[in-house]
Amino acid sequence: MTFYEQAKARYEALGIDVEAAMDKLAKVPISLHCWQGDDVRGFDGDPSAPLTGGIQTTGNYPGRARTPEELMADLDMAMSMCPGTPKMNLHACYAIFDEENGGWVDRDKLEPRHFEKWVHFCKKRGLGCDFNPTFFSHPKCDPLTLSSPQEETRRFWIDHGKACIRISQYLAEELGQPCIMNIWTGDGYKDIPADRLGPRQRYQDAMDQILSEPFDFEKVKPCVESKVFGIGVEAYTVGSAEWALCYAAMHPGKCIPLMDNGHYHPTEMVSDKIPALLAFFPEIALHITRPIRWDSDHVVLLDDETKEICKEIVRCGGLDGRVHMALDYFDASINRVAAWVLGFRNVQKALLMALLAPMEQLKNMQESDQFTALLVQQEEMKTLPFGEIWNEYCRRCGKPQDGEWFALVMEYEREIQSKRG
Repeated sequence: MTFYEQAKARYEALGIDVEAAMDKLAKVPISLHCWQGDDVRGFDGDPSAPLTGGIQTTGNYPGRARTPEELMADLDMAMSMCPGTPKMNLHACYAIFDEENGGWVDRDKLEPRHFEKWVHFCKKRGLGCDFNPTFFSHPKCDPLTLSSPQEETRRFWIDHGKACIRISQYLAEELGQPCIMNIWTGDGYKDIPADRLGPRQRYQDAMDQILSEPFDFEKVKPCVESKVFGIGVEAYTVGSAEWALCYAAMHPGKCIPLMDNGHYHPTEMVSDKIPALLAFFPEIALHITRPIRWDSDHVVLLDDETKEICKEIVRCGGLDGRVHMALDYFDASINRVAAWVLGFRNVQKALLMALLAPMEQLKNMQESDQFTALLVQQEEMKTLPFGEIWNEYCRRCGKPQDGEWFALVMEYEREIQSKRG
């Protein structure tokens, strides 16, 4: 009997169908964020300009992708080591401009043609694609965007949002998968504002105008994402958690909430919020990251909160289309391909752990007041031979096991990334 067969028998003794768990996980799309590969610089502006909107990357690890071709090559390398079903996630600032599509245009004039090369990339690999308007790192951030008191500024960003609706519809139709289009702005103030209501009312009106652009909600899923604070907007964020959640609740069939687990106060747990929202919303979206004291966007670990998030996704039926998952972090202090792979594999591990738990048995213990038995069962699950199941899952997906993939990344760094200068 192999190690895998022995491990499988341990889980089956608890009534768990290991084969079904692996089959289900292999079909679940998780969006891989393109902006990890080049430190959120994009291709539509000055690559040396600083990030704005409360975003900051730290580190200068060599080998950053500098062109669309380099970024696509790095994504290919990362996906070659990610089991399961990856999906692309683009920001609008990753538009590709060339003579064939007329050259550079500003963000309010973006069109589907500026993302044709990304569509070709995705089609060749059988990928879907999610999308994000880019409301930061631009001269027309004053520093506000959709909440700006300046009509000209606000109009520019509303037009950008509408353009992104059209691009998202194009991506969904071309690739045959729904496009989750996430709207997030870093709008806010460094110090205590004199007016907290006015900016939120302007933001609400701007969002209404963006969502007035025609789209098919079965194909395009606009989201509104909240924030606690960022660098330069420490005192007040227009799109707070309460604002974003209320906006999504008031616009069913046009907008869904997106929770980023770095966008809350340090003691708040997004894992607990998932079932709360699913009690009211047919669908929600998640950005999975790792905050350290604030939204620092560190690489996702297989830590307690990641595991709890994935438990709630599985328990609540989120893998059946109710929860749309994406990664969101950008660490420039380590190899960027390794960062992608590590985070993606950790979310897959956490989901597989959740799928290998006897959920109905645990639920019945809770509902029959068997709290001692529940606690014992939950603790003893932690020492089951999960690693052997994970390795078998990787083998079946045709991907390297733990202990194998990092050497491949280092070889890629030596042969490709280290020569970029």
